[in-house]
Amino acid sequence: MYKHTIISSTSNILSSPVEYLTGVSAVRGDLLRKELGIFTFKDLLEHYPIRHVDKTKVDTISSILIETEYAQVAGKLISMQIVGEKRSRRLIAQLKDQTGIIELVWFQGIQWVEKILHIGNQYLVFGKLGFFMGKPQMAHPDIENYTPQNAGGKSYLEPVYPSTEKLKAKGLNGKIIGKLTQELFQRITEKDIPENLPDSILKEFKLMNRFDACKQIHLPVSDKNYRQALRRLKFEELFLAQLSIQLIKLNRLKTSKGLVFEKIGVLFNDFYENHIPFQLTNAQKNVLKEIRKDIGSGRQMNRLLQGDVGSGKTMVALLSMLIAADNGYQSVLMAPTEILAQQHFNSITDLLKGLPLNISLLTGSTTAKERKLVLQGCEEGSVTILIGTHAIIEDKVVFKNLGFSVVDEQHKFGVAQRAKLWKKSVVPPHVLVMTATPIPRTLALTVYGDLDFSVIDELPPGRQPITTVQRNETARPQVMDFIKEQLQLGRQAYVVYPLIEESSKLDFENLMKGFEEVKSFFPEPAYWISMVHGKQPAALKETNMNRFVQGDTQILVGTTVIEVGVNVPNASVMVIESAEKFGLSQLHQLRGRVGRGADKSYCILLTGQKISHDARERLKMMVSTNDGFKISEKDLELRGPGEIEGTRQSGTLQFKLANIVDDKVILEAARNSVETILTKDADLISPENQPLKTFLQLQKTKTRWSKIA
Repeated sequence: MYKHTIISSTSNILSSPVEYLTGVSAVRGDLLRKELGIFTFKDLLEHYPIRHVDKTKVDTISSILIETEYAQVAGKLISMQIVGEKRSRRLIAQLKDQTGIIELVWFQGIQWVEKILHIGNQYLVFGKLGFFMGKPQMAHPDIENYTPQNAGGKSYLEPVYPSTEKLKAKGLNGKIIGKLTQELFQRITEKDIPENLPDSILKEFKLMNRFDACKQIHLPVSDKNYRQALRRLKFEELFLAQLSIQLIKLNRLKTSKGLVFEKIGVLFNDFYENHIPFQLTNAQKNVLKEIRKDIGSGRQMNRLLQGDVGSGKTMVALLSMLIAADNGYQSVLMAPTEILAQQHFNSITDLLKGLPLNISLLTGSTTAKERKLVLQGCEEGSVTILIGTHAIIEDKVVFKNLGFSVVDEQHKFGVAQRAKLWKKSVVPPHVLVMTATPIPRTLALTVYGDLDFSVIDELPPGRQPITTVQRNETARPQVMDFIKEQLQLGRQAYVVYPLIEESSKLDFENLMKGFEEVKSFFPEPAYWISMVHGKQPAALKETNMNRFVQGDTQILVGTTVIEVGVNVPNASVMVIESAEKFGLSQLHQLRGRVGRGADKSYCILLTGQKISHDARERLKMMVSTNDGFKISEKDLELRGPGEIEGTRQSGTLQFKLANIVDDKVILEAARNSVETILTKDADLISPENQPLKTFLQLQKTKTRWSKIA
């Protein structure tokens, strides 16, 4: 017979407001909400300790060694005196047991300590050890009266909780929060934290039951128990996240109707046989097969296409849009910047020259007259492919029969923006989202687990690897000489400065100073330089960038606004100033602006004198490899992943304990378990899976943005 307790939503004490707990006043409750997001007993239960201290045994003073880091001793207070004056004032006390004497020191809170301690009394003392004149000493130790109840030490490892200055000012330091947690466990029982994982999972992975894990993560009886509890709760977090994502995917596959593209017709075949300028890589061919399978299945395609800069994602998108056109449907391609949209328009128009297709462009700069014609063409169906910026998703843009939508550089758009594309057709169009930021498999499994995703992991033939070097700013004259050599060969160069915030006056001054410095090395009229940054009017920025694109200027000085949207095959040098201030992903994206032609290209990372450890790791990675997937793995390790659900695309995944970098093995195991369960019982109707289903139903409902790529 199945033994699990079915989770009840009505009798759960964990939903009680935190003020209902002894020791939490209305003022403290308000602070806990504001400072730590603790509203209920459940929130307090999930406010996990950052570490534990071992007070389970009492040491003798004579057993303390130089290498001992922490100790707990018991004895009689035999002396106490204040020494020194003003800033050097301190309270020194001596505690004696049957084996020796230890010195206790306080530099702050001296008056309070004097009041609570009394010579001749017995105390239990815990703290970090130091040695002075060869004798053991503790500064600001934890101290309490020594009683028969604590004579053998605590029965569990004492938790240390994160707190804030405002909470500490109201007497809610980490130790007091620990007492609140102990009080909580006096109030709850196993029925309040019922099991939510199937017995088969618990047995297979030898997992601690849920109630014990919750208690042992806070108040473990040993380090072994703590590690077992941590493993159990990490597995639970990752398992439930994967289950939620996979259920969304299954639901989409079951319910989302899609347009059926039945044929590969004249447009596709003509282009493929007569117009395509290069042979597709095997990776591109494989992705096309995956897309063709999707768009012929009768279900809406929702596919993420990831590939490094220059891997040929746009060609795959174009071929897919031609299939849509062969089947009588319109397509859109949405890009994050006007320049990138214009470049897509120019390149696609050039590639499709001679084919009976109407390709239009719609951006913020489109004139009223042109806009009217484009909108009319979209509504009537005469526009086959519409390329543009977020202007495409405006309500005024109506399509006759939109069947395929492509979102380029998907991380540049908010999820809600991308979702608007779905509403442009009665039957949602097939969706292909593209990113030039390679995503590590662990992150892809977690963030995009409900999507189908494809990878282009090879570059077209003929591309030379970019040589990347790091140089100290003292080598600037040599770097500028190297740029001159490249310009004399007819090449062009980028010089990029960090602008952390466009409103930052200091960063802006650095950019202008840098621009003047570049001009001093490359004086006009021998050389011509463009500059672009976020403070410029859009028209000026477009003009300056286009001058570089057209070859009218040899050097483009700018901020990271050039990270996306500039395709200049003739540019062979990328100089990144203060490279230590950039993230790995951004460095890789910037480097991808060169190496787009047949000529050998170079990326020079100019850095300051002082570089942090993380920055040094980033730069070392950039110099050692051009592989975007290796770089993204390192970036994930150093910076942490983005949020799984919601509209934010940076920050941390909403796991309280699990880390998808450190816990890859647990993540894989959890995912495999979810797939096994859903293969056998997709609706979670078996008795063993009922607690799982009930638990999921009780979770707060919110918009599932993750289903929108």
